Amino acid sequence: MSRKLELFSGSFSSLEEAYEGLRTFEVLGIEKKPDVKDHTCKSVVDTLSSVSSNSRDLYHALRVNGILKCRISKEDLTGIVLRLKGAIKDATSLLDYYHSIGGLLLVKDQSSEVDVHLENADGILRSIKALSQSDGRWRYSSNNPESSTYAAGLAFETISGVISLAASAVDENLIGTLKKDIVKLFDSIEKYDDGSYYFDDKHIDASGHQGPLSATSAVVRGLTAFASTSESLNIPEDKVLGLARFFLGIGVPGNSKDLFYQIDTLSHLENNRMSVPLILSLPATVLSLTTKDKLKVKVSTVLGSTAPPLSVKLMQVFSSGSKDASVLKQELHFDPKEAVHTLDALPEGVDIGEYVFAFEIVLSDPEHKRKFATGGRTKVPVHVTGVVKVENAKVAVLEGDIVESEKKLDLPGKNDLALSANHLQKLHVSFLLKTPFGKPFKPHQALLKLRHESGVEHIFVVGNSGTHFEITLDFLSLVEKFYYLSGQYDIELTVGDAVMENSFLQPLGSIELDLPKAPEKATQPPPQAVNPYLRYGPKPEIAHIFRAPEKRPPQEVSFAFLGLVLVPFLAFLVGLLRLGVNLKNFPTSTIPATFAILFHGGIAAVLILYVFFWLKLDLFTTLKTLGVIGIFLMFVGHRTLSHLASASAKLKSA
Repeated sequence: MSRKLELFSGSFSSLEEAYEGLRTFEVLGIEKKPDVKDHTCKSVVDTLSSVSSNSRDLYHALRVNGILKCRISKEDLTGIVLRLKGAIKDATSLLDYYHSIGGLLLVKDQSSEVDVHLENADGILRSIKALSQSDGRWRYSSNNPESSTYAAGLAFETISGVISLAASAVDENLIGTLKKDIVKLFDSIEKYDDGSYYFDDKHIDASGHQGPLSATSAVVRGLTAFASTSESLNIPEDKVLGLARFFLGIGVPGNSKDLFYQIDTLSHLENNRMSVPLILSLPATVLSLTTKDKLKVKVSTVLGSTAPPLSVKLMQVFSSGSKDASVLKQELHFDPKEAVHTLDALPEGVDIGEYVFAFEIVLSDPEHKRKFATGGRTKVPVHVTGVVKVENAKVAVLEGDIVESEKKLDLPGKNDLALSANHLQKLHVSFLLKTPFGKPFKPHQALLKLRHESGVEHIFVVGNSGTHFEITLDFLSLVEKFYYLSGQYDIELTVGDAVMENSFLQPLGSIELDLPKAPEKATQPPPQAVNPYLRYGPKPEIAHIFRAPEKRPPQEVSFAFLGLVLVPFLAFLVGLLRLGVNLKNFPTSTIPATFAILFHGGIAAVLILYVFFWLKLDLFTTLKTLGVIGIFLMFVGHRTLSHLASASAKLKSA
C-alpha cells in the first residue's frame, strides 16, 4: 500500500492528474487524501467559469468536483450544460463526443435540477457508430484511418452515456449492432499462459499512453458502462475472470497513470452488471509435511470483498512434469471466522514435490451464477516440503573392485574423515534418499567437491538410479584433471532441493592423494583468485626508523659563534653614539608624537615576531601576522614621516 501511495505523493499538476489520484484513494478506501482540496477546488471553479475552457477541460473539472464536492451553483451548471450540448453539435472526433457526453453525465450525477437530456440521441449514436471498424476497433475521427482498441473502449463508454441521457428510447436495432461489435472486439483478445486475458493496442492513444494496460482498462470501463444501460450483454465468464487476473497479476505499476488504470478498472469489475469475477487464492502455496500445514483457500472479489455463499472443491492434483492426475472431487471445510476454506489433510499420495491443484467454485444460490463469474477450474501451483531421509551413506577407497577401507557417514551431520589413496585407487561415495513416505527422491543438486590445499577445486555430479546415489572417482583417469597435484584434498558433499527442508552442504573430511609427478608438457593449474579478505584486509604494521641526529659541535664553539653574531650589533650601538643620535627631532605635539610612538612600537613588534618565529611559530602564521603589522606600519610611518618633512620645510623657510 505504501508503494502505491508514493506514486501520488506531492501536489497535482493538472485536474486530470488530480482526479486520477483522488479516484485511486477513493477506491482503496484511504480517508486521508492529500490536503489539496482548497487549491484544487479553486482550479475547478476557475476552469468551469472560464469562457476559454473546452469540453475536455470541463470534463476533467467535473470529474474532480464529483469527488471533492466543490461549491458550484445551479446557474453555473446550467451554463456548463449549454456549452457541452453546443460542443456535441460541433463535435468532429470521438474524443469530442467522449468529453462532452461524459461531462453531461457528471452534471446529471451531481445535480438533479439541471436538464441534461439529449433530444437527438439516435443521431449522435449513428455519428459515433460511423467511426467503428469491421474488426471491433474504432477510429478517433473520420480523417484518421488507423483503428484502436483503446478508442473502442472510449466509444462504448460514450455510447452508454448517450443512452443514459436520451430523452426517448433509442433504436434497438442499433443497440443490437453494437453488441455484435463487442463480439468482434473479443475475437482479438489475447491470452497469457496463466489464464489472464488482455487487449493489446499498437496505436498510441490521445493521452500519449499505449500498450495492454491502457487498452484493456479502456475496454473494461466501456463494457461495464455499456452493460449498465443494456441487458443481455453476454461475455464469457472465463474472459471476465481472465481480465481480472490480468490486472491483479501486474503488481504495482511504475507510474501513477498506470496505477489509476489498474485500480479504477478493478473497481469497475467489482461493481458491474455483466459478471462480477470471484478470485480464488491460496494464502500459502508452500506446505510442510513436517509441521502438517493445512491447505487453505480464500475466495473473494477483485478488491477483497466477501464472496457470496459457496463451496470449494479440490477436483484434481497434478504432479509436476506428469500429465497423470488423481481425480478427487473433495470439498473443503469452510471456516466462517477466517473466511477461508480448509483441507485438513493433504490427499493420499501427495508427497514432497511440486504439484498443481485444480479447484472448482460452486455457488450455493443458482441465481448468483448470473451475477458472479467463477471461471470453471482454477489451477494453482503448490510446493509440498519435508525432511528427506539419508540412509546407508558410505565412503570407501577401492583398489580395483576390492574395498581397501570403508567408513560410514552421518548425513547431514558431523564427519571428519582422514583417507589416503594413490593414483591406482578409487574413491567411492554412496547414499540413499527417501521421502517421508519412503518414496525415491531425486534432488535438484547432488554434488561432490574435492578442494586441493592450493585452492584448486574439482566438482563432480553424483549420479542416481532410483533411490541409490553413488559416484566413483578413478584417480588414474583423473590425474591430468587434477594437474598431478599430490597432497591433501578436502571432501565436500552438497545435496539440495527447493522442497527438501534439510538440504545440506556437508564437509566430509579429507583425503591424502599420492599422484605421479607431472610430465614437462603437463597443463599447469589455473591461477587462483585472490581472497578479497586478504587483498583488502589489514596490512602488516610498518615500523618507521628515524634518522639518527647529527653530532652537535662542542658547547664552547657555539658560544664563540654567538659572540661573533653579537659583534655587529655592538658595533651598531657604538656607531650611533659616535654619530650623536638623539631624540631632539621627536615630535612634541600630541598627535604626531602618538603616531611616532606607534611607529616605533610597530618596529619593535616586528622584531618580537621574528623571535617568536624562531621559537615556536610556523612560516604561514608569521607571514600573516607580519602582513597585518606591515599595513599598520605603513599607515603610522607615513603620518610620522609627513610630520617630520613638514617641520623640516618650515625650518628651511625660516
